[in-house]
Amino acid sequence: MTRFYWAAVIALTLLAWGASAAVYPQLPDKVPTHWNIRGEIDGYGAKSWAAFLVPEMMLAMLGLFWLLPWLSPRSFEVDRFRATYLWIAVLVISLMAYIQGLTLWAAFNREVDVARALVAGICVCLALVGNVLGKVRRNFWVGIRTPWTLASERVWIDTHRLAARLMSVAGVLGAVIAMFAGHVVAFIIPFGLIMTAALAPVVYSLVHYKRLQRRGEI
Repeated sequence: MTRFYWAAVIALTLLAWGASAAVYPQLPDKVPTHWNIRGEIDGYGAKSWAAFLVPEMMLAMLGLFWLLPWLSPRSFEVDRFRATYLWIAVLVISLMAYIQGLTLWAAFNREVDVARALVAGICVCLALVGNVLGKVRRNFWVGIRTPWTLASERVWIDTHRLAARLMSVAGVLGAVIAMFAGHVVAFIIPFGLIMTAALAPVVYSLVHYKRLQRRGEI
C-alpha cells in the first residue's frame, strides 16, 4: 500500500508539471494568482513563474514527505503510522494539484468562480484528513503537536480523537457552505470553521493535560 501512495504522489506531481508545460505556450502573459472575498481576481503573476509555482511547491513537499521519517527521533517515528502518514501526503499533494488545475483554468476563463471552488476543495481535504487523524501517533511533524500532546500519549490520543471529529464536521459543512452560500459568507464561515477545528484541540490538550496532572494520572 505504501508503494501505491508514493506512486500516487509522484504521478500527481508529474501530472501538474506536464499539464503546466503543455498549456504554457497558450497561457496569457499574466496568470491569476489571488482572489478576493467576493471571488474576484485581485492578483496576477507573470506566467514565466506563476505557471509553475504550485508544481514547484509540490516537488518541494514531495521531498519533505520523503525526508521527515528519516529525521524523526526514537519513540516518535513516523513508521508507526506510515500508511496514514502517506495517505495524508496523498491528500496534501492532491489538494495542490487541484489548486494548480484551478489556476490554469482561471488563466483561460476569468469568469470562473475559482475562489469558491478553492475554499470548497480545502474544506474537503480537511474533512478527509480528519477522517484518519485518529490513527496518527506521537511525532514531531503531523497532527496536533503541542507541549501537552507530545508529553503524554493519552493526551495525544484523546486530543486527536476530538480533532478528527471537529475537522471532519468542519470540512463537510465548510464545503457545502462554500459551494452554495453567498460569496462573503462562503469565505467567512468556512474560515471560521477551519480555525475552530484547528484551535479548539490545542486548548483542549492543555486543559486535558492539567486535569490529568491534578488527578495524578500523569
